[in-house]
Amino acid sequence: MKPSPAGLLRVGLLRAVLRLACFDRRGFAGITGSVDALLASLAPLIAFPLVGAAMSLLAGHPAAAVAEFLATLCALLVQLVVSELVAGWWRREAEWLRYATAYNWCQWLLPLAAAALLLLGHGALWLGLPRTATGVAAFVAFGLYALALQGFLAWRGLRLGLLRAAGMVLAVNIAVTVLVLIPGIVVQVLLAPGGIH
Repeated sequence: MKPSPAGLLRVGLLRAVLRLACFDRRGFAGITGSVDALLASLAPLIAFPLVGAAMSLLAGHPAAAVAEFLATLCALLVQLVVSELVAGWWRREAEWLRYATAYNWCQWLLPLAAAALLLLGHGALWLGLPRTATGVAAFVAFGLYALALQGFLAWRGLRLGLLRAAGMVLAVNIAVTVLVLIPGIVVQVLLAPGGIH
């Protein structure tokens, strides 16, 4: 039985994302740079938080459901807007759709990387390494991998120099922090029992 074109497309996309996860620029060859591909990469990133928000809503936490979903949506959109602005500033508009699509698909790698680090952390604890040091090392390793992957995607996907790629990673992360994380923390403090009313 011959595999379907859709099945081949999924296998090709998975192979491309795994290559990118290993910092192999050949992974970009398996990523389509079109509006449809970008929207397809965004759909699951929006759908899963939407389901989580619906579950929180059904559990009787409407404010938390809406706030968490909107924060996730803002984080996704801030990354796209800032990266498109930076790509335009450096005359990389033609490469942006492929970069943004690859970036979105690579977001699924981060939970896998966290799970791998969790397994390594358990192994380190089993060997007798201190719990705090193991936790800090895993957290730092995860953060460094996430930043390195973002930098690699900007460097190879947008064909930027290393300093420009680092600048883009910095700009995106500052924007997400300022526009999403800080307001989210403030809202949590305000809504917490005993918070400011």
